[in-house]
Amino acid sequence: MTVATASALPQNVAWRAWAKRLGPVIALLVVVFAFAFATGAPDRYLSVHNLRVVLAQTVTVGVAALGMTMIVITGGIDLSVGSVIALAGVTAARVLHAGASPLLAVVAALGMGAFVGLLNAAAITRLKVIPFVATLGSLGAARGMAKWFANEQTVEIPPTWLNELAVTVPRQAAWLVAPGVWIAAVLSICVFLLLGRTVFGRHLYAVGSNEAAAKACGLSPNRIKLLVYSLAGAFFGLAGLLQMSRLRQGDPTVASGVELDVIAAVVIGGASLSGGQGGVAGSLVGALLMAFLRNGSQQMGWPTYVQETMIGVIIVFAVALDRVRRR
Repeated sequence: MTVATASALPQNVAWRAWAKRLGPVIALLVVVFAFAFATGAPDRYLSVHNLRVVLAQTVTVGVAALGMTMIVITGGIDLSVGSVIALAGVTAARVLHAGASPLLAVVAALGMGAFVGLLNAAAITRLKVIPFVATLGSLGAARGMAKWFANEQTVEIPPTWLNELAVTVPRQAAWLVAPGVWIAAVLSICVFLLLGRTVFGRHLYAVGSNEAAAKACGLSPNRIKLLVYSLAGAFFGLAGLLQMSRLRQGDPTVASGVELDVIAAVVIGGASLSGGQGGVAGSLVGALLMAFLRNGSQQMGWPTYVQETMIGVIIVFAVALDRVRRR
């Protein structure tokens, strides 16, 4: 190897690192400006009001993407996200409908999500079922439980402060955006610090990169997965609470197919489905990209099947890009 070749290697690695970090941001900007001009009204599409709408629509997928990021980093996946969101929303709605306090409804939603996550982890670690199959089974089971809890109908909720979490325009002007957006921002910082500044975060990357090597180093992959899936389930429960706030009711049929948006957001953000890679910032950018895609499609008057087709193509392209990057 010549001196020139050796000196070029660090520059090449640095360029690839920057391309990986900025890729999702560039894709987001392309989508935003493409729809801004395609709609024929850039001022309206880029207005503060539309930005508030997009952010309010993003919080559910964004919060769920935080939990999915941790799961994907460990080399797993969770297909039950949409069903858990519906189940948690119905659970919180039933608690409120019974006259209990909003705080108890929050605990019930988060607890239900964590419980389903714990069951998923138990099936994966104890029964040795692969994550895809285990969470596919819980997808149907959680949806069925949501319909059972709701008696196969929507559950109306009384007016409480929970109804204001995902509003487009908050009552207090000082909030600027929906309170749920600030909640998602605070949680993002917490997960960022968890992944990048704690021993537990390093253990997640180690398990996802090489589980056998992590186990040989004294780590317990099964225990880590139990914690990760339970914690991610709590995030899914919070996403269900935010979805209930946005709809002002508990709907057992809501969030069908949201798992595609969540997985797409995480993969677009740079996470690898093979494990060992991923981060909070990329997942949030991916969630915003999905929200702007749906918002732009709605303003263009495109039917729902067009949006679903685009999301499917994006997932395939993002996974293919990840494979090329890993090679």
